[in-house]
Amino acid sequence: MAKITLAETAGFCFGVDRAVKMCEKFLDEGRKVATLGPIIHNDRVVGELKERGCSIVGSPEEVPEGTVLVIRSHGVGADVFHRCEELGIEVADATCPFVAKTHRIVAEAGDRGDFVIIAGDKDHPEVEGITGHCTGRYAVAGDEQELRDAVLQAGLEDDIILVAQTTFSLEKYRNFSEIAKNLYTNLTVLDTICNATHRRQEEAAVIARESDLCVVIGGYNSSNTQKLKEVCERYAPTVRVENAEEITRDMLLGKERIGVTAGASAPYPLIKEVLARMSEITNKEFDFESELEESLKPVHRGQRVEGTVIEIRPNEVVVDIGRKHTGFVPTDEVTEDSSANVEDVLKLGERYTFLVTKVQDLEGVVSLSRKRVENETGMKEVLAAYESGEVLDAYITEVVSKGLVANYKGARIFIPGSQATLRRGEPFDQLFHTHQNIRIIEADKDRRRVIGSIRAVLEEENSKKREEFFQTVEVGKVYQGKVKSLTNYGAFIDLGGVDGMVHVSEMSWKRIHNPSEVFSVGDDVEVYVKDFDAEKGRISLGYRREEDNPWNLIHTYEIGSEFTAPVVSITKFGAFVRILPELDGLVHLSEMSVEHVDDPGKFVKVGDEVKVRLIGIDDERKRISLSMLAEGEKEAAREAARAAKAQEDAPAEEPAEAEVPAEPEEVPAETAEATEE
Repeated sequence: MAKITLAETAGFCFGVDRAVKMCEKFLDEGRKVATLGPIIHNDRVVGELKERGCSIVGSPEEVPEGTVLVIRSHGVGADVFHRCEELGIEVADATCPFVAKTHRIVAEAGDRGDFVIIAGDKDHPEVEGITGHCTGRYAVAGDEQELRDAVLQAGLEDDIILVAQTTFSLEKYRNFSEIAKNLYTNLTVLDTICNATHRRQEEAAVIARESDLCVVIGGYNSSNTQKLKEVCERYAPTVRVENAEEITRDMLLGKERIGVTAGASAPYPLIKEVLARMSEITNKEFDFESELEESLKPVHRGQRVEGTVIEIRPNEVVVDIGRKHTGFVPTDEVTEDSSANVEDVLKLGERYTFLVTKVQDLEGVVSLSRKRVENETGMKEVLAAYESGEVLDAYITEVVSKGLVANYKGARIFIPGSQATLRRGEPFDQLFHTHQNIRIIEADKDRRRVIGSIRAVLEEENSKKREEFFQTVEVGKVYQGKVKSLTNYGAFIDLGGVDGMVHVSEMSWKRIHNPSEVFSVGDDVEVYVKDFDAEKGRISLGYRREEDNPWNLIHTYEIGSEFTAPVVSITKFGAFVRILPELDGLVHLSEMSVEHVDDPGKFVKVGDEVKVRLIGIDDERKRISLSMLAEGEKEAAREAARAAKAQEDAPAEEPAEAEVPAEPEEVPAETAEATEE
């Protein structure tokens, strides 16, 4: 006994159904009705409308007086509307919304000066209507060669817009897009294939893969029906029928799995007749009424619906909800986590529950939300956790000025900064995009306000860990830990759920100004216990090792040893000189010069290399005294000063009496004369 599977999307699409019902409505009102060309590619439906008085005309000029002209879903060119207006003809526009969208696109592209390429059959009424809205240059391409020729018509500086007939093959259009992009870089590809057509083709492919035979119902002159046949033929033997009489026993003989789909022009009664004929031949009953009833169920705002993800686009997700409406989920309605990848949340081919947020009957689409469904489900669990005290695993999605925002199965939980970390004031931005255990400490169902705490969970966990820790801790015991946070006075080390602190004075033997000179948050360190207070839960840790103490090196030098070393800092009472690695000594003002020094900065500069002498070691205060004076130089200077002072203080001697010079002797005349000569 054969299994017959009917595609959920089989039959009238929204646009065709809307056009037929528009004609029926006018006829029910007793109006004269005419259609510009057959309203649908189905002789049976057209014949029924004709029997009721609906005529078919080829142009506005043929419309009888007092008749309303219905524009079919394929649409028409802008000139047709102008002619109807001039002739005073009442027009009812049943153009499919998706076709009308393409009309707007090509018109705007022409106004901008863009070159338009239309992928489709140039003789199809829909394509003729699209070209009738082109305000600039355009070309129609039905195959790859026509596409290449069309691209070459555009100038090098032109922008090209590629659109498609709404019933064009999706796979073929994707191939067109790749070819055009390779030929021309300045190209914009727009998705104008009808969602119903896309969905119908995708579903036909799925059914065909699982069938021994595919039956496609629809008019022989229907473009979308022909595309369905081409899709099915890729995966299974396929026949196309226009009525139930075409179904034969030989056609179904030996076929255990038969897939059935129908084009947009196939009415439900026709599909029912074909299925009844197949059931009669295969002795397999098919409940068409229930299948049809399910597909025609109304959709309303606030309703929950099941749907299958059939396409993921940059700004939305397309969902098959098993109705004549197509579902769309905007990306901001997929999840509360704005940084999440849509493909990681909603998988192609998977079924999910969605909430209907908006119904657009005129366009045959509904807006859906996944995150609101998750929010409702998550909120129930959050409220239950508040009552029970259960700890929840939530994901941090936002860092705000006053705390964090977490997501639990769609429910939004606010975590104040004071509840985000174990200690107040600790930074919490590093928790962004992490999973955290949270306890709900406040929940208001009516206001949908939920407050959570990470701190409450950490305190509870750490309380147990502290109890275990203090049972085994002892002074001197070594632990492996991780630097959790830094303050200006020390570093907090996580010892495995219990925190201890290394004071800045216990970090290094050298003088440091900030713990960040030694540690960074996240460092793995080895520390030892210096002291602890189990009652207060305080643990004092050490990091520096005694064997690394540079002070021990100073005792290898004798008093009087000389060093040539750099000045590392200057104070008002002297200068520090680094005589050994991590070991500084002080040159006091009095040891800089034998003269009086009141400002060491005028005597030495940081970085100067100076010659110093070791003159003292104070083990208790850990101080080293240095001198820039040579040994004995200060004493010699003092002795010289004392001698000078003593000389100044000694009494002055009596001056001797002045001697009276003797009278000069008389010089002989001969000598005088000789002197004159």
